[in-house]
Amino acid sequence: MAKHTKEWLEHYRWDIIPHPAQSPDLAPSDFHLFGPIKRHLGGKKFEDEDELIGEVRDWFSKLDANSFIQGVYSLLPQWQKCIARHGDYIEK
Repeated sequence: MAKHTKEWLEHYRWDIIPHPAQSPDLAPSDFHLFGPIKRHLGGKKFEDEDELIGEVRDWFSKLDANSFIQGVYSLLPQWQKCIARHGDYIEK
Protein backbone atom coordinates (compact mmCIF):
# COMPACT_ATOMS: atom_id res chain seq x y z
CA MET A 1 0.00 0.00 0.00
CA ALA A 2 1.31 3.45 -0.87
CA LYS A 3 2.52 5.58 2.03
CA HIS A 4 0.14 8.42 1.16
CA THR A 5 -2.84 6.04 1.06
CA LYS A 6 -1.87 4.44 4.36
CA GLU A 7 -1.55 7.84 6.04
CA TRP A 8 -4.93 8.92 4.66
CA LEU A 9 -6.62 5.75 5.97
CA GLU A 10 -4.98 6.16 9.38
CA HIS A 11 -6.00 9.84 9.51
CA TYR A 12 -9.66 8.94 8.99
CA ARG A 13 -9.34 5.88 11.26
CA TRP A 14 -10.61 3.46 8.67
CA ASP A 15 -10.13 -0.23 9.36
CA ILE A 16 -7.82 -1.92 6.89
CA ILE A 17 -8.81 -5.46 6.03
CA PRO A 18 -5.79 -7.55 5.02
CA HIS A 19 -6.07 -9.45 1.76
CA PRO A 20 -3.79 -10.60 -1.04
CA ALA A 21 -3.28 -8.13 -3.87
CA GLN A 22 -5.19 -10.44 -6.19
CA SER A 23 -6.50 -13.87 -5.45
CA PRO A 24 -5.75 -15.69 -8.73
CA ASP A 25 -8.89 -17.78 -8.53
CA LEU A 26 -11.21 -14.83 -7.92
CA ALA A 27 -10.12 -12.14 -10.37
CA PRO A 28 -13.29 -10.80 -12.05
CA SER A 29 -11.55 -10.26 -15.37
CA ASP A 30 -10.60 -13.94 -15.57
CA PHE A 31 -14.23 -14.97 -15.46
CA HIS A 32 -16.06 -12.61 -17.74
CA LEU A 33 -13.48 -10.85 -19.88
CA PHE A 34 -10.46 -12.96 -20.73
CA GLY A 35 -12.36 -16.06 -21.80
CA PRO A 36 -14.66 -14.31 -24.28
CA ILE A 37 -11.95 -12.04 -25.69
CA LYS A 38 -9.62 -15.03 -26.07
CA ARG A 39 -12.31 -16.79 -28.09
CA HIS A 40 -12.92 -13.64 -30.15
CA LEU A 41 -9.24 -13.18 -30.97
CA GLY A 42 -8.48 -16.88 -31.39
CA GLY A 43 -7.09 -17.76 -34.80
CA LYS A 44 -6.88 -14.15 -36.00
CA LYS A 45 -3.63 -12.77 -37.35
CA PHE A 46 -2.59 -9.16 -36.85
CA GLU A 47 -0.04 -7.24 -38.87
CA ASP A 48 1.14 -5.20 -35.90
CA GLU A 49 0.40 -4.25 -32.31
CA ASP A 50 -1.78 -1.30 -33.35
CA GLU A 51 -4.10 -3.61 -35.29
CA LEU A 52 -4.43 -5.89 -32.26
CA ILE A 53 -5.10 -2.94 -29.95
CA GLY A 54 -7.76 -1.67 -32.36
CA GLU A 55 -9.49 -5.05 -32.40
CA VAL A 56 -9.47 -5.27 -28.59
CA ARG A 57 -10.81 -1.72 -28.25
CA ASP A 58 -13.54 -2.47 -30.77
CA TRP A 59 -14.52 -5.61 -28.85
CA PHE A 60 -14.68 -3.72 -25.54
CA SER A 61 -16.70 -0.88 -27.08
CA LYS A 62 -19.43 -3.35 -28.05
CA LEU A 63 -19.89 -4.67 -24.51
CA ASP A 64 -22.93 -3.38 -22.68
CA ALA A 65 -23.09 -2.58 -18.97
CA ASN A 66 -25.01 -5.78 -18.23
CA SER A 67 -22.07 -7.94 -19.28
CA PHE A 68 -19.97 -6.35 -16.54
CA ILE A 69 -22.74 -6.68 -13.95
CA GLN A 70 -23.29 -10.34 -14.86
CA GLY A 71 -19.55 -10.93 -14.67
CA VAL A 72 -19.36 -9.63 -11.11
CA TYR A 73 -22.45 -11.57 -10.03
CA SER A 74 -20.98 -14.75 -11.49
CA LEU A 75 -18.20 -14.43 -8.92
CA LEU A 76 -20.52 -14.75 -5.92
CA PRO A 77 -20.41 -18.57 -5.82
CA GLN A 78 -16.60 -18.45 -6.12
CA TRP A 79 -16.35 -15.93 -3.29
CA GLN A 80 -18.60 -18.12 -1.13
CA LYS A 81 -16.38 -21.16 -1.82
CA CYS A 82 -13.30 -19.13 -0.91
CA ILE A 83 -14.87 -18.00 2.37
CA ALA A 84 -15.95 -21.56 3.19
CA ARG A 85 -12.37 -22.75 2.58
CA HIS A 86 -10.89 -19.92 4.67
CA GLY A 87 -9.13 -18.42 1.66
CA ASP A 88 -7.68 -21.60 0.17
CA TYR A 89 -7.26 -21.72 -3.61
CA ILE A 90 -10.30 -22.76 -5.64
CA GLU A 91 -9.90 -24.72 -8.85
CA LYS A 92 -12.14 -23.87 -11.81
